[in-house]
Amino acid sequence: MNATAAPLLLTRRRIWIIFSALLAGMFLSSLDQTIVSTAMPTIVGQLGGVDHQVWITTAYLLATTIVMPIYGKLGDIIGRRRLFLVAIALFTLASVGCAFAGDFWTFVVFRAIQGLGGGGLMILSQAIIADVVPADERGKYMGPLGAVFGISAVLGPLLGGYFVDHLTWHWAFYINIPVGIAAFAVGLFALRLPAKRATRRIDVLGVVLLSAATTCLIFFTDFGADADHGWTSPTTLAWGAGLVLAASAFVLAESRAEDPIIPLSLFRNRLFVLTTGIGFVLGLGMFAAIGFMPTFLQMASGTSAAQSGLLMIPMMAGMMGSSIVSGILVSRSGRYKAYPIAGIAIVILSLLAMTTLAATTPIWLICAFLAVFGIGLGLVMQIIVLVAQNAVPADTIGTATSTNNYFREVGASLGTAVFGALFTTRLTERLLEVFSGAGADAADAQASASSIDPQTLANLPEPVREGIVGAYADALAPVFWYVIPFMAVGLVLALFIREIPLKSESGLVARGEAIGGEEAERLAAELEGRGTPATVEEPSEPAGPSAQAAPR
Repeated sequence: MNATAAPLLLTRRRIWIIFSALLAGMFLSSLDQTIVSTAMPTIVGQLGGVDHQVWITTAYLLATTIVMPIYGKLGDIIGRRRLFLVAIALFTLASVGCAFAGDFWTFVVFRAIQGLGGGGLMILSQAIIADVVPADERGKYMGPLGAVFGISAVLGPLLGGYFVDHLTWHWAFYINIPVGIAAFAVGLFALRLPAKRATRRIDVLGVVLLSAATTCLIFFTDFGADADHGWTSPTTLAWGAGLVLAASAFVLAESRAEDPIIPLSLFRNRLFVLTTGIGFVLGLGMFAAIGFMPTFLQMASGTSAAQSGLLMIPMMAGMMGSSIVSGILVSRSGRYKAYPIAGIAIVILSLLAMTTLAATTPIWLICAFLAVFGIGLGLVMQIIVLVAQNAVPADTIGTATSTNNYFREVGASLGTAVFGALFTTRLTERLLEVFSGAGADAADAQASASSIDPQTLANLPEPVREGIVGAYADALAPVFWYVIPFMAVGLVLALFIREIPLKSESGLVARGEAIGGEEAERLAAELEGRGTPATVEEPSEPAGPSAQAAPR
């Protein structure tokens, strides 16, 4: 801040006002994901993209992954408030595009644009919390965050199922418009944070090269796992060569950049490397395991869209409960190593159980598997972000948060692409066998396999319907076996985590951009006593480099 700007007073009231804006943005993003997952089989069926449905998830994750480091670094440089509002606006406008998409690939494009906003909501929320809440108190804020995901986990499937069963799937995106406008309004009026001005050159080359490397990586795995191309096709090899070149150029550029988007010095921090590695394998396993579960529940178990969404609630409830409990315990004790170890072990056990899934598996047992899976995830996901943030200096909190999440999303993209392709390839083969066996010629079988959805399934003859149900069950269950070895690597990494004391200053206070704790409460009381608003407005932009040297 400049010398004339009033200090930002991080009173308890202000922290919760800021936190309310973050909750609104995260509710928008999490509600969208639960609605879309429920409506996915209907969307791909009606848009004619069953055999390409992996692209809907891959496009969103790819866009999210690319922009994460950008949001994180820019937040450290210029402040996070305006970026957060941009992310909400982008997400909401892309929802309009999804709702009016007339074909499958147009829908995929708008889902990618949604990801550009979703990546910002995810990263900036975590970084802003670290800015205003000390690490030793941050665990207790996991409760309200967990509540937001819990509410969206219940409301999303209900709304998504209702829209699919009684209206149209387009309403899964129409609903984002009023929610997005409300979230933007809350952020506009409630989210008050210091604004800054960049004093060093922004690493544009690093942004371009990282984006290119990420894109090449995802397309390399997509084309490699695709039955029409394979790992030895010229297209796949070209994407692989592009990945090697872009990644090499990125590392070289970052070693020379004045202010790199991902400082290579982060990777000399052992705790950061361990938590980032855990995030990578966790993302790979989590999205591979749950990305197609609603589809399995609808098609293999014969449930409706609404019911399949509700059947995901045990997983979200388990995740929410274990996240809240672990967050409170970490804040009280300051100890955190045991939670990632226990969480990953529980995830592995649940994946072993899910390898037994079949069309005849009772619904209650599937729910139990998902609940245990959620408990394991809840013990790991937020804890490793907290540990990564606590392990780095205050002026790199946003960069560290985004880099940690970036590698988790790279894992998620790889998991969705590779394991999703395995699922889709096996599914397409089985569906072709089913329709060919029912007397359809090759062209009709291909068309039927590409356009099957829950509504169509219900109207097919019993033998064909049973064959399709078996195809979905046989396609998904083996995928879990491929995920388990990666989760075992995460467990080994968790064993090497070393506990260090949780910091007692928030990021803004440590950087000299705000006053917190008892002093903030005292100054706020004095301002109110003089008739001055205790909640000061957003500080003005600093005049120059001196803003970076505020007293601590």
